[in-house]
Amino acid sequence: MSDITPLIPRQQVPGLNVSLASGGTWSLADQTPENFTMVVFYRGLHCPICKNQLLDLQKKLPEFAKRGVQVVAISSDGAERAEQTKSEWGLNELDLGYGIDMATARQWGLYVSNGIGTTSIGVEEPGIFSEPGLFLVRPDGTLYFASVQTMPFARPHFAEILGALDFVLAKGYPARGEVETAA
Repeated sequence: MSDITPLIPRQQVPGLNVSLASGGTWSLADQTPENFTMVVFYRGLHCPICKNQLLDLQKKLPEFAKRGVQVVAISSDGAERAEQTKSEWGLNELDLGYGIDMATARQWGLYVSNGIGTTSIGVEEPGIFSEPGLFLVRPDGTLYFASVQTMPFARPHFAEILGALDFVLAKGYPARGEVETAA
C-alpha cells in the first residue's frame, strides 16, 4: 500500500521549509504573494529535462511576478548538488531550494524513484529522489492547482500556466477537484 496521498484543492498544503542554494532558507509559511506561490519540484542535477524546465521558468519569472506569483524550485538534492545546479545551469534569478526528504515529498503527493545509474548528461542519479510536481498555493496556504508526474516527461509548460493564470485571475475561477467522496 502506498503512503502517497494526493493533496486536495481548497485545503491546507503541508508545511515546507528548505535551504536555498544561494544561502538562507525558504519557508512556504513566510511567503506573502499577491495571488499564488508556485512550488516547482524538480528531480535534481542529474535530469536534463529539469534543466530545460528551470531555464524556461527563470526566463518567465518577470511574467509570473506581474501576475502576483512568487516562485521556488525545490529538489531532494543535497547542498553541493544544488549549488552545482544553480551555477552550471545559470539559475541566478531563481530561488533554488534543496534537501527535501522523502517523507516531505510524499506529504506533497510526489512520487519517489530509486536511482538507476548515470543519465544521458553523464550525471549519476542519487540513490533515491522525488519525481516532478508543480503546485499553485494561495496566500492562505490552500492548494489551488497541482500537477504530479511519475516520469520526467510531459510536464506543464510555463507559457500555458501563465495563460491559465490570466484567465483564473480575470474570472475569479475557483480551485477545482475539491470533492473527496463519490456522489
